[in-house]
Amino acid sequence: MNAPLRTESPELAPQSADPLDHLADVLFHKMGTDGVYARTALYEDVVERLAALITRHRDDGTEVMRFPPVMNRAQLEKSGYLKSFPNLLGCVCGLHGTEREINAAVSRFDAGGDWTTSLSPADLVLSPAACYPVYPIAAARGPLPAGGLRFDVAADCFRREPSRHLDRLQSFRMREYVCIGTADDVSDFRERWMVRAQQIARDLGLSFRVDYASDPFFGRVGQMKAVSQKQQSLKFELLVPLRSEEKPTACMSFNYHQAHFGTTWGIKDADGEPAHTGCVAFGMDRLAVAMFHTHGTNLDAWSAKVRELLGLPAHAIADAHIEGWR
Repeated sequence: MNAPLRTESPELAPQSADPLDHLADVLFHKMGTDGVYARTALYEDVVERLAALITRHRDDGTEVMRFPPVMNRAQLEKSGYLKSFPNLLGCVCGLHGTEREINAAVSRFDAGGDWTTSLSPADLVLSPAACYPVYPIAAARGPLPAGGLRFDVAADCFRREPSRHLDRLQSFRMREYVCIGTADDVSDFRERWMVRAQQIARDLGLSFRVDYASDPFFGRVGQMKAVSQKQQSLKFELLVPLRSEEKPTACMSFNYHQAHFGTTWGIKDADGEPAHTGCVAFGMDRLAVAMFHTHGTNLDAWSAKVRELLGLPAHAIADAHIEGWR
């Protein structure tokens, strides 16, 4: 299964002051719900520069796809997400029915009642990860060519886990490189990207470690899945100690799904066997928060090496921040 990043348990209890809180007023504007924020220009500029840096490391022959924040509900159900992470799923609902039925719901709201009792599900869900839509698209093309396929995908994603911590957003950006091919294709791809991603983190001046990980599978059966995932080394994460070494934040992940998606969608490799898949995922918002936490909110004070890497001018960004980017 695939739930890149975000492996910690949701924190729904009241929270005390957090080491990242000092960034909130500089990077975000509150919108009335924990984990859903408007982003300042200062923050967005860094996210876009990080995205450009990741693009510069893209392998030749990688196909680019950008997905909307919603996807087909039946496709996500078929992928198995509901069996593994039902507590995180966000569904799109609407007022369906006749004009009279819809007006009755609105009238109920006007009278102080609950209009949401008239909602019914649409054929859409909020995308929980960027890569899910790519597998049925790949399947529709028939058998894979020798060497498999590579995709560069991104989407605005959603997972229902409200928190006031800035490294745990409900609505967040995910960028992924996906490999579909043989087991060897995916193994080589993941090993190569684990090395490359660590170099990116070093170049960005981030402290980190890479460790085994598991997805936040739901329920008692999910606990067994998580143990199996670790035992088989199917998931690694690049962890940045934003608040402590003991509780670091996963900013990148390296996932091997074995033949799950190949079998589910009927994707065959060049030899006619079920394809294997894997992905490297970048949590764009977590990476941006890590940069501001590590280097500060005055971009002009960031090291010359980091500014050059991200294409930052020496002084203009800081001046613009002072003039009202907040």
